[in-house]
Formats: sequence, C-alpha cells, structure tokens
Amino acid sequence: MSLLEIHEPGETPLPHAGEGTLAVGIDLGTTNSVVAIARDGRPAALHDEAGKSLVPSVVAYPATGGVIVGDEARALMAREPGRAVASVKRLMGRGAQDVHAVAGVLPYEIEPGSGETDMVKLRIGGKARSPVEISAEILKCLRARAEAALEKPVERAVITVPAYFDDAARTATRDAARVAGLEVLRLVNEPTAAALAYGLDKGSEGLYAVYDLGGGTFDFSLLRLEKGVFQVLATGGDTALGGDDFDRALAERMLGERKRDGIADRVDEGAVKMALALARQMKEQLSARDRTSGRLELSGRPSFHVISRAEFEDMIGRFVQRTQDIATQVLADAGLTASEIHGVVLVGGSTRVPLVRARVAEMIGRPPLTDIDPDEVVALGAALQAEALTGGSDTLLLDVTPLSLGLETMGGLVEKVVPRNTPIPVQLAQEFTTYQDGQTAMAIHVVQGEREMVEDCRSLARFELTGIPPMAAGAARIRITFAVDADGLLTVSAEEKTTGIAQRIEVKPSYGLSHDDMADMLYESLEHAEEDVARRLLTEARVEAKRNLLAVGAALAKDGNLLSAEERAAIDAACDRVDKAVAGEDRDEINAAAEALEALSKPFAERRMDRGIREALAGLSMSDLERRVGE
Repeated sequence: MSLLEIHEPGETPLPHAGEGTLAVGIDLGTTNSVVAIARDGRPAALHDEAGKSLVPSVVAYPATGGVIVGDEARALMAREPGRAVASVKRLMGRGAQDVHAVAGVLPYEIEPGSGETDMVKLRIGGKARSPVEISAEILKCLRARAEAALEKPVERAVITVPAYFDDAARTATRDAARVAGLEVLRLVNEPTAAALAYGLDKGSEGLYAVYDLGGGTFDFSLLRLEKGVFQVLATGGDTALGGDDFDRALAERMLGERKRDGIADRVDEGAVKMALALARQMKEQLSARDRTSGRLELSGRPSFHVISRAEFEDMIGRFVQRTQDIATQVLADAGLTASEIHGVVLVGGSTRVPLVRARVAEMIGRPPLTDIDPDEVVALGAALQAEALTGGSDTLLLDVTPLSLGLETMGGLVEKVVPRNTPIPVQLAQEFTTYQDGQTAMAIHVVQGEREMVEDCRSLARFELTGIPPMAAGAARIRITFAVDADGLLTVSAEEKTTGIAQRIEVKPSYGLSHDDMADMLYESLEHAEEDVARRLLTEARVEAKRNLLAVGAALAKDGNLLSAEERAAIDAACDRVDKAVAGEDRDEINAAAEALEALSKPFAERRMDRGIREALAGLSMSDLERRVGE
C-alpha cells in the first residue's frame, strides 16, 4: 500500500518540479507560431539565425521528399500550392460531418476520415494527411529552434489554444505535441496567456479585455483577475476575419486601378498573390507613415499605386467595425459595460494598424496596452506559465466551459449537468433513476449545447451502465459525475449506489466545433428559447403521463382483482384518454387526463398497499413484529 506524503504548509512539491526544469511556451497560431522561454520571471521569444521570432504556420511536402516548415514552406506554396498547407489550426478536431463547413473556406482538397468520428484529412502532395500530423511538424520546428537556441533538449511545453477550442480540438493539440515529442504541461487559453505576459496577475485586480486580431481570425475575451485568480468570463469572435481582409481590400483596389487605366490583366492565382504581397507591404508601411506607394508588375506590365492612410482606413473600416460589434456583443452577453474594463491587451500583428488601436481606445475609453510585441505576447505568457509549473507560482488560471454539458433523459430531453461558462476545473454530479420496473441497464448519452432537446444539441459520447439490480421504476439511484480538467477535457462516470457498479468514459471526440459553430448554437438557443421551453414542458408532460400509464398497467396486471367491473372500466377509460392525449400536442389536455387517471387510481393504490401490508404481516406473532421493528 502506498503511503500518503504529508508536507509542511508552503512546501508541497510543484507538479512538474524535479523532472528537468526546462520548459518552453508555444503559441501554435493560425498564421504564425512562436516559441519562448522564461527565466526568473523574464520571458523572451526564441529567434532563428536571421533574428526572426515568427515561424509561418505553413507546412510543405516537396516532390523531392521530406518536410519543410515556415518561410521556405510559404515560398514553396506560392510556386506549388498543391504541396503546402497553411491555417491547419482551423481543422484541428474537425470531423467528417464538418467537411461541408470547411471545404469552401480553405483552398485544399479535404476528405473525411475513415469513420464518422474520425478527423478530416487533407490531400497534400498526393497523400492524405491529418491536421494532427501537419501541426506536429510545426511543433517539431519550434522544438528544434528552442533546442538550438538553448543548447539543451526540450521535451516539455505549455501550449496555447483559443478559448473556444472544444474537447476535440484540445485533444488534437495534445496529440500533435505528443507526435512532436513534447509533453504538454498545460493547455492555456490564448487570452489568459496574453494577460500573463503583461503581468496582470501581479496585483492588477479587475476586469480586462483581450482583443486578438490575427491574419485570419478575430477573438475578443473578457477576463476577471481577483487575488491572483484568472477567470475567463466570456469570449466571442469570427474565424474568418483578420488582417488578410485588409490585404485583400487593398489588393482589389490596385487591381481595379489597373483595369481602370486600361491594363488588361489575366487575374489568375499568381496575379492575386503578387497583389496581396504588395498590399501586405504597403499596409505595414502605413502603420508608420501617412502615405505610401508601390509598384505592381503583372505579365510584364508595371503600374504604380499611391495610397494615404486615410484612404486605407476608409477601405478597412467595415472590418474593424465588425470586431467592435463582436466585442459589444461579448460585453452584453456577460452583462458588463466597456466602462467596467480596467485595461485592454492587444494580440496579433493586425493590431499594429493605427485605426484598430484608435477604435479600441474609443470603444473602451482608454488606450490599449501596447508595450509588448503583439505577435509574441501569447507565447511569452505561455513561457511564464511553463516556468510557473516547473518553478512555482501563486497565479491560478480559471477557464470556462464554452458550451453546456449534459445528458439525454426520457423523451429526448437534455438535463444540463455543467452549465455554459462554468469555471474549470470542475466536478459536478446528479442522481438519476430508472424509468421502468426491472430495468437492469441504463444508456448514458453525453451531449453539448444550449437547446432543450437532444436532437438540437451535439452528441459527444455514449456508454452503458449494466448490472443494475432489478427493482421498481424510480427505486434505483445512479450517480453520474462530470469532471472537466484544467485543459477542458471531460470524464463522465456513472455509479449505481446500492451495488457500487460503475462505468466511466473519457470524452475525447475526434471531431469538434469551430467558434462559428458555437456562436450559431448560442444564437439558436436564444432565438428558439420560447419554443424550446414549450417543447420541453410538452415532452415532460408526455414522459410523466407515460410513466403513470406503465405503473397503472403493471398494477392492473398484478392486482386487477381488487377492482369491481365498474371501477376497472373507469380506469381503463381514463388510461385510453391519457393515451390519446399523449399522442396530441396539447399539454393542458395531457395534464388534465393524467390528473383524472391519478384521482381514479388512488383508491386502487390504497387497496394494493393494504393487501401488501396484510401479506407481509401474515403468520407473524407480536414478538416477531417487535423483533423486526427492533432490527
């Protein structure tokens, strides 16, 4: 038998101390990725030989064999787009049912996995590859950079993920790290990591916002910090909104100017890429200048373009406004106002655009925090958390469940066990019972979502608890426990209380939901709230009426001789009325029929009880009764 270790207060060993103290922080991004290290509370991004900290999240498979990652892969993608993949993060945890949702968003041949719940695959360089496999190559590159810079083996990391990543996407991230030879000490939400990088855990209590505008995605998160405890209150975003939209707007203008000036271009994929590359360069220049110019040469015909910052801001204003609308909605969902925010952290290279910073300041009523490179801030926060896990910290990170978790009950209803926005880690339990007499098994269906009916929610897992002792309906007690760990991964267990028979399942679905899917589910729950409540009440009435019918039917079969012919006919007629009402859509009619049946069957129930007591006492003496009472 193992012995419990008892420690003096403050001397409890750290969870990962003594395992080799070197651990890095990784921002595995959609557009770019970064690896960082923290020493003595001072984080720093790790650079390559050219002094660059950003690794483009692009993986390529050349015809000559092997794998290349980063700038080289991006260059190959421009020449041979069929041999490279970017933005694979969008596919982490996505399954066969999601192919239609992502096929039109990413320019790749996407195919479902071998089974319904298997992750999608991308056909790159003539071979089907999983998002986990591709992401692992990016992580291998980051690990190699860290080992070269630190001149030590790197085997552990804290990796950041979007706050809206569900179980499937988080599990896929862990799997990718495992393939890359990295132990994941912790998955940290990106907004939380950004707040850590700014040291907001060092006494800056209050409400903070993280405005994350990258190349292809936007996220807005609200965090509350109180006595060293970080809690993500709410998040929102758009997985198809970012700096790439700024580039496209400017590129379209330049191509339009060429057409206006009579330059006949064949606007193919190559021409668009060249226009986008120039647009990106001009966008970056306009962050420091009031005006810039550029030369675009297509098919040997050059054109010159001049644009002012004011013109550029007019072009991108609608995109920035969309980010503001999302931020306003997140605040409204959380029941908060912008005036309550103590500070805003900017994340993502697109937040360097002056219009973005000005609009954020205007919206919140104070200048955003801009001291740290927005491209590196998330990785720096992850590095600080990695150091904390191996060297000690008083900061506690509390994330939240993005959608409610629950179970299917009779009639296809959803019983929510872990409500949306519950801080994690968390363990919650509820007791359930059997529906029919003699029931010896219970099918447990775990679902995710905000709607009242199972058909409108997302199925996560199914398992069965068998070996329940046969007893009357409602007598068995099955305790079902939901445990969500610090990484947002779910374990569901079921235990029958009298026998101790138990079953458990780790919910690691190999397909997931995007942020947009989650937003749609939330909007639908609001849009259909009144309708859903009505459906739930109707279904509950039906389930209860059917349960009463089963109970009365069983009683009639066993003790029908206790009734006169007239009484039996009246109860049979009442049962028929309930049966007919249950088939309809009128809840009041169902309840009225059920109440009438209950009133008619009450004397019958009393007679059955009297008979049961007489049979139990038959043949017993007074001393036997006294002895039984004493027991």
